[in-house]
Amino acid sequence: MNYVVAILGMAGVTFAVKAGIFVLGDRVRFPEWLREALSFVPVTVLTAIIVPMTLAPHGDGLELTWRNPQLVAALVAIAVCAATRHQLLTIGAGLAVIFAWQLGVLA
Repeated sequence: MNYVVAILGMAGVTFAVKAGIFVLGDRVRFPEWLREALSFVPVTVLTAIIVPMTLAPHGDGLELTWRNPQLVAALVAIAVCAATRHQLLTIGAGLAVIFAWQLGVLA
């Protein structure tokens, strides 16, 4: 029952925030400093999701070894992104490395 209440509560808060922004539209103006701060939210959330999955994929602690395919793929993706600045190539390289590492090196 607690899960249902939590999920309904999160849905209600999400709906209220999005509906409020939709209804108010352009009538509310945020200060420049707040708009600039909010521009960093997607990067921050993505980092908060990816870093733990990369460094501790099983949740037991840090796995900073060559046997961690997520870490190896992330390092390759960082290198490809720094060299090319091409998002699709970065994603493709990361996926190729993680699958090759799991099927080839760790098999």
